Amino acid sequence: MHIEDVIPSDWMELASAQEESQDKLLALPNVVGTAVGHRQRGGVETDERVVTVFVEQKLPLELLPEGHRIPKKVKGTPVDVVEVGEIFAGAAMPAERMHEPEPEEMPPTPPAVVQPEAGPAPLVMRRRMRPVMGGCSIGHYRITAGTVATCCYDLAPFPGIPARYYILSNNHVLANSNAASIGDPILQPGPYDGGSLPGDTVARLSRYVPIRFMSGGPVPCNYVDAAIAEGDFADLSREIYWVGYPRRLYRAPRVGMIVEKCGRTTSFTTGRITHINATVNVNYGGGRVARFCRQIVTTRMGAPGDSGSLVMDTEEGAVGLLFAGSATATIMNSMWYVQSLLRIRITER
Repeated sequence: MHIEDVIPSDWMELASAQEESQDKLLALPNVVGTAVGHRQRGGVETDERVVTVFVEQKLPLELLPEGHRIPKKVKGTPVDVVEVGEIFAGAAMPAERMHEPEPEEMPPTPPAVVQPEAGPAPLVMRRRMRPVMGGCSIGHYRITAGTVATCCYDLAPFPGIPARYYILSNNHVLANSNAASIGDPILQPGPYDGGSLPGDTVARLSRYVPIRFMSGGPVPCNYVDAAIAEGDFADLSREIYWVGYPRRLYRAPRVGMIVEKCGRTTSFTTGRITHINATVNVNYGGGRVARFCRQIVTTRMGAPGDSGSLVMDTEEGAVGLLFAGSATATIMNSMWYVQSLLRIRITER
C-alpha cells in the first residue's frame, strides 16, 4: 500500500500542510480534528481547497482568548473551521437520544428478548440471517449490536484456495474495544437484537487491530477500528444487502464523491465525501479517547448500530469501514488500511 492509495496526488501538498500543523491545532481547546476539503460558506461548499479544522462548537472570536484562536492560515494555506460536535465511536447519536447508551455498548442488564421497536423504521437488518451478509446485525456476545461489513478471506497469493473465511466489522463490534479474547463467540443477530448463546453463534473472534487510547503521553495514531471473526463458509456471504458485492478497492477517494452503505440501524443510505486525510479524536465512552489518522469524512449517513458498515462507491468499489460519527458527519477507515492491517481480501480479485 502506498500513500497514493489513500490521498489523491493533487491533494498531497495541502495534506502535507495539514499534517505538519495538526498537532498544534489539535492541542487547542474545542478542536476535535483536522482534514483537507473545500471551504464551506453558510453551509454551502465552495471550490476553494482548504485545511479544515473540526470543532465541537463554533464560538465568536471575541469570546476566545488569544491563545485559543484557530489561525486563518497554516503553512501559507487557508483554514476553514467547521462545527461537527463531539465524535463518538458507533456512528452519530441522534439529538433526542444523546443521553442513551450507544448501541455497541453493553447495557447493564441486557434483555433476554428484545421487542421490535415502534415506528416505521425498517427492521430487516436486525433479524437472524443465514448466510450472514453485509449490512445485518452482528456483535460480540458482550456488546449490544453493530453491523457486518462483508465476509472475506486471508490475504494470500491470488488465485488460490482460501483456508479460512471471516466476518469483517469493527474492533468495538467484534472485539469489544480490545476487551475480548481470541475465540470469543460472535452472535448474529447481535445480543441487543435477540441473539443469544449458543444458538446464534455464527463465528469466533479471530484477530483484531488493537485500538490505542490516549493515556497522557505522546498521542498514538490509529488507522483502523477493525476486526474479523472466523465462521463456516456455508454461513457467510460476501454480498451486501441492497448494495452488491465489493469488486475492488477504490483508490484515493475524492472530495465530492457519492457513496452508499447498508447498516443494521438505518439500512440503505447514501452520502457524499466532504473531507479526506482526516485526523480525529474519537470518544469511546468511559473516559477513553483515541486519535485516528488518514480517515475519510462524509455527510451523515449512519446512526448508532451502523458501526462496521462497508461504505462503497456507486460502482461497487470498497471505500471505507464506517466506525464513528457526530451529529453532522460520519467517519470511516480507508479500506486500504483495513485490508492491509488485518491481512485479508474482501474482493474476488
